[in-house]
Amino acid sequence: MSTSFRYHTRPMTIKAVLFDVGGPLDTEVQAEALIDSQIRAGLEAAGVRVSDDAFREANGWAVASFAPDAYGAIIWRLCGGDERIAREVRMFSSLGRVFELREGMPALLQSLHDAGLKLGLAANQPPRVIEQLEEFGIGHLFHHREVSGHHGYRKPDVRLFLRACEDLNVDPAECVMVGDRVDNDIFPARRLGMTAVLFRTGRHINQQPRSFEEVPHAEVHNVDELRSALTRLTGKTL
Repeated sequence: MSTSFRYHTRPMTIKAVLFDVGGPLDTEVQAEALIDSQIRAGLEAAGVRVSDDAFREANGWAVASFAPDAYGAIIWRLCGGDERIAREVRMFSSLGRVFELREGMPALLQSLHDAGLKLGLAANQPPRVIEQLEEFGIGHLFHHREVSGHHGYRKPDVRLFLRACEDLNVDPAECVMVGDRVDNDIFPARRLGMTAVLFRTGRHINQQPRSFEEVPHAEVHNVDELRSALTRLTGKTL
């Protein structure tokens, strides 16, 4: 049986929705392509030739192994565990990357805001991402505007989520978390009692739960499905 998203019953009042940035808000299509090309260029400069099949295999291995640093894991796999090469190649930079706002997301964020839900960020990002959200006209919709670069907590550290809850003055059980990774978003959110929505997209699109504790309450693939899932989970008309 095929379904666009699935639900598990959550009989509670939802007051806030937390969003990861990379994936749900920022599609990262160009950014990920740039990083992949930099990894391959760095490896080739070090004398390591990489085929398309080998790169796909390394990417799949990094995701399936729940590597905290997927880029570092891809490099490690492709350089055969050579620490010197891995360190050299890992020095690539994605500074100045383009923020690719997902189509339809501004309207959904506005609907959530208008419905009286508090919006927050739960993301491993540098502080400059707040300016990028402002540039796209959506920054003001977020009541909690801190990311890892502000306080130093990085997912899956639950303190990042608790900091957002504290700022929003809500209990974790009153929050929905929307993220694109099982390990960084779904598991820590569920551990705190949050409702978790997995937005399947990007590099980690095929990542699978390893236990019932990592199963999201809903899975979505686009903004329309996310709107439907949040309508049901929050009980709000969006």
